[in-house]
Amino acid sequence: MPTKPPPYLARPRRKRQDNRRGSRYERGYTYRWEKARAAFLGEHPLCKACYQEGRVEPATVVDHIKPHRGDLTLFWSTDNWQSLCKRCHDVKTGRGE
Repeated sequence: MPTKPPPYLARPRRKRQDNRRGSRYERGYTYRWEKARAAFLGEHPLCKACYQEGRVEPATVVDHIKPHRGDLTLFWSTDNWQSLCKRCHDVKTGRGE
């Protein structure tokens, strides 16, 4: 069974990944995004994944349902957004969705 690499080995790999994909600003996560994110969370305050499983958990993350991969039309499409708690978002992201 594979295990996670020690943190001192994981950091350089993450830094290389971050360098390839650009800064959060370059990926579109600007002040405009922060305002849109806050408004969306205000309208959708509960984690969608938890709610579907019968749990009530506050949402803290606006997730892109389909990864936008730099497509700004998909990035800004509210039909492609969902509110998730950090735990659900980390699980979804960890699965590569």
